[in-house]
Amino acid sequence: MSVRGADSLGGRAAVVGIGATEFSKDSGRSELKLAVEAVRAALDDAGLTPDDVDGLVTFTMDTSPEITVAQAAGIGELSFFSRIHYGGGAACATVQQAAMAVATGVADVVVCYRAFNERSGRRFGSGVQQREPTAEGAALGWNLPFGLLTPASWVAMAAQRYLHAYGLTPEVFGHVAVTDRRHAARNPAAYFYGKPITLADHAASRWIVEPLRLLDCCQETDGGQAIVVTSAERARDLRRPPAVIVAAAQGAGRAQEQMTSFYRDGLTGLPEMGVVARQLWRSSGLSPSDIDVGILYDHFTPFVLMQLEEFGFCAPGEAAGFVEADALPLNTHGGQLGEAYLHGMNGIAEAVRQIRGSSVNQVSGAARTLVTAGTGVPTSGLILGTDD
Repeated sequence: MSVRGADSLGGRAAVVGIGATEFSKDSGRSELKLAVEAVRAALDDAGLTPDDVDGLVTFTMDTSPEITVAQAAGIGELSFFSRIHYGGGAACATVQQAAMAVATGVADVVVCYRAFNERSGRRFGSGVQQREPTAEGAALGWNLPFGLLTPASWVAMAAQRYLHAYGLTPEVFGHVAVTDRRHAARNPAAYFYGKPITLADHAASRWIVEPLRLLDCCQETDGGQAIVVTSAERARDLRRPPAVIVAAAQGAGRAQEQMTSFYRDGLTGLPEMGVVARQLWRSSGLSPSDIDVGILYDHFTPFVLMQLEEFGFCAPGEAAGFVEADALPLNTHGGQLGEAYLHGMNGIAEAVRQIRGSSVNQVSGAARTLVTAGTGVPTSGLILGTDD
């Protein structure tokens, strides 16, 4: 993959299995057990067994190493194992890594997984409590002493600038929250199943860090999700209709930091997602008008609006109206605001369901889905499609 040219990965691999645990606030079991449950469920969904697997990919933040998951899940020899950095930004990149391994013959069947007790165990929303000295941590040292201690506080800086630049008010963020919760209300797997909200509910929710309210912030969730990737050829003979990996990309922008890229020329966009967008459009030959469903990383509502603008679905400053108009089916599982916060992996699963035609909020004729990973950090994205 190059930021300067199209790649040849598209169409060579497919997602053939998805599996998850329940999404809860207290799983009552270890993160390793959650990972294994999700992996086994994904393999069963694909009609494969642990003996078929020879590759595993996860996040650097995951506490369950690949070899440990392999042992616990009954998987034998591995010819490929990999981890992706930068928290939620890794989600789609795990599938990209798996696709590259399959396309080059390094592995035949690769399972991507993410499992954590992010509500009953370590809560990312509590912010930085302590940190070992690292080169990347030095950037945070410019912000933590002044009270910017949590992800919400880091995002609030960019959100405030976005509102100022385009003459908007915090109420515009409510359109994302209402859309996600509307879909979650119809999704039995979602934590907020049966609990839609209104714009008035959003506006009445308490401030977390202005201009972010409680309903602008994603959940904290216990759970696991796994994704099975194999070659497009093998996929056609398996249990489920394949979701072909049409394009995959990673992206980091200039002056990139982890959530605190405040010294760029501007704060009203997400340059790292712009890098991903250009690669996905170039490699797939598609454009925004070709996308049937958008599954956009939504740990905080303002960054959903900025993503829509980076991908060219609308002009800068116009994304709130785009969402309000339902111009693109968005986060049909309920997103991380409504279904679960699984570092974006549950969003990939929803994109697969849309391609299969099995989503609880199915978009008729969905043939191309866009999925994005974490924002504000080096990130990644996918376009999944039907096998046509």
